[in-house]
Amino acid sequence: MQNKFVDAKDAIALIRDKDTVFCSGFVGIGTPDALLAAIQERYEKDGSPGNLTLVFAAAPGDGKNKGLNRLAKPGLVARGIGGHWSLVPKLAERAVAGEIEAYNLPLGIVSHLVHDIAARKAGTLSKVGIHTFVDPRQDGGRINDKTTEDLVELVELAGEEWLFYKAFPIDVALIRGTTADTEGNITMEREALTLDNLSVAMAAKNSKGLVIAQVERVAERKSLNPKQVVVPGVMVDCIVLAEPEHHPQTYATPFSAAYSGQLRVPLDDLAPMALDARKVIARRAAFELPMNGVVNLGIGMPEGVAHVAAEEKIIDLITLTAEPGIIGGVPQSGLDFGAAVNPAAIIQQSQQFEFYDGGGLDMACLGMAQTDRNGNVNVSRFGDRLAGAGGFINISQNARKLVFAGTLTAGGLEVRIDDGRVVIEREGRARKFIEAVEQITFNGPYAAEKKQPVLFVTERCVFTLTAGGLELTEVAPGVDIERDILAQMDFRPIVGAPKEMDARIFRPERMDLVAALLGLTMNQRLTYDEGRNTLFLNLEGFAVETDDDIRAIQNEIESRCKTIGGKVALVVNYDGFSINPALADDYAAMIRYMEERYYTTATRYTTSAFMRLKLGDALSQRDVAPHIFETENEARSFLAEPVAGREE
Repeated sequence: MQNKFVDAKDAIALIRDKDTVFCSGFVGIGTPDALLAAIQERYEKDGSPGNLTLVFAAAPGDGKNKGLNRLAKPGLVARGIGGHWSLVPKLAERAVAGEIEAYNLPLGIVSHLVHDIAARKAGTLSKVGIHTFVDPRQDGGRINDKTTEDLVELVELAGEEWLFYKAFPIDVALIRGTTADTEGNITMEREALTLDNLSVAMAAKNSKGLVIAQVERVAERKSLNPKQVVVPGVMVDCIVLAEPEHHPQTYATPFSAAYSGQLRVPLDDLAPMALDARKVIARRAAFELPMNGVVNLGIGMPEGVAHVAAEEKIIDLITLTAEPGIIGGVPQSGLDFGAAVNPAAIIQQSQQFEFYDGGGLDMACLGMAQTDRNGNVNVSRFGDRLAGAGGFINISQNARKLVFAGTLTAGGLEVRIDDGRVVIEREGRARKFIEAVEQITFNGPYAAEKKQPVLFVTERCVFTLTAGGLELTEVAPGVDIERDILAQMDFRPIVGAPKEMDARIFRPERMDLVAALLGLTMNQRLTYDEGRNTLFLNLEGFAVETDDDIRAIQNEIESRCKTIGGKVALVVNYDGFSINPALADDYAAMIRYMEERYYTTATRYTTSAFMRLKLGDALSQRDVAPHIFETENEARSFLAEPVAGREE
């Protein structure tokens, strides 16, 4: 076709009964509503196309009537395979009622699966989902008894357990962009996300299927900048020019240049949150933020952490991300969720999950609906209400540090912060800490086995995940442990000697979080393990800007080693560390001086490949063995290895 633009009715007429249709979209971002409305209209008029298999990653819908909610007609959909169902309740109701076959797979898995379908692979191999409801030893991702086919298999490879998600052909891909030329080349300059449109188009074409695209404007052939073309015309069969009402940037915002990266707006006008239970939770979670780290904030309660970070002027000291491909900026909430104001980069959704699944997140803060004594969390299924896992499983299983945020009870809870104390004026009707969760979206014992740091932050206390289950470790001022905590839980957690939560959290003034996160004294950064004769130096977030900073490190270590009375093994954490390049040589000279006098051996670790390279070069030039590792465990293991000639 020389000109691929067609009427929506003509495009939808190409969809056949029983086709497998992949629909793009994240909430309202990238959701092709003009195409979905045309499918709805055709089905209501002609009864076709029927018995479709509908595949989607992130619930393209508004929670009411838009998006895939348009297709929740008896007979239209026979099977649904989705990552998130919360915003497509009309379809979710049919799934829970057993009227259609239905699966809930992790959002990141759906994103990677379509990528693998495009490459004609047998499926996707991943550890994501192990020991959750997606594991075939539990539900295998099946939502109801009508659903019998196994899409997930447990396999063993190289002595480890993996989940194998089976591939299937895509007959029709429904995607969305901004501009298309008459040959079908599509750009996405006004979209808030690029999602997986390219992979979806490839998957359909390589399955001998069709690609139907919705855009908001047309360009002359060969007039688009090839570097801006996201989906090449050779992968697109037909294009529909949408009316504005079917093509908003998000369901809440017709268009914002700050979402698409075309304009940066000031952030100083963000109003501080009121000092209530939500802010208390966000403030306590913010104390876990890793300086210079990469963070994911979930929808709901965790969104407040971004507001606290902005209020405390540390928003530029962390990188916030969102699972559909946002890096940097301030992630948005509600029906704008998935977009960000002033993003630094917008990458494809599958690429973001590759980064997440590989351990790229320094911290994630996610919501919690149900939690049990073992630290299992459910956010996906509550009786007849199907929310779906979304990206929760990918994120929670693989973040280096995990914080769950939510109130201790729900349903009518009223909390007042009075003179630095928490006052429970009315308890919630529903308990969230229960004996056994209805569905395991996060497996606590599995996380404890992997030694993943996990906190559960509420408005009145904090629990820490241990090998023995949940332990009460912090209590808010004004809260009675027996009356306000234990009596509101279905199980008794481990209760040792919980400390009081930081008083600053409950005061109206700013907490000076910068000092709290970066302002450790050098003495506080040193820890000595007498049994192993090992000195640990935590330089996380420390900046060497002057000669005085170098001397401060040297003086403190010298003083501690003289007190110990002999040489020690040294382990140094360089995560988030920075140094003025002009001082690199002096810093390396100090390290050599210290190694010659005070260390039996020294190991260093940082997740930053750049820091490992630069620090390694500086040390090597001073004839100091760098021994710089990626994790603390690797650094510690090196100390235990016998090496010929090493001074002990």
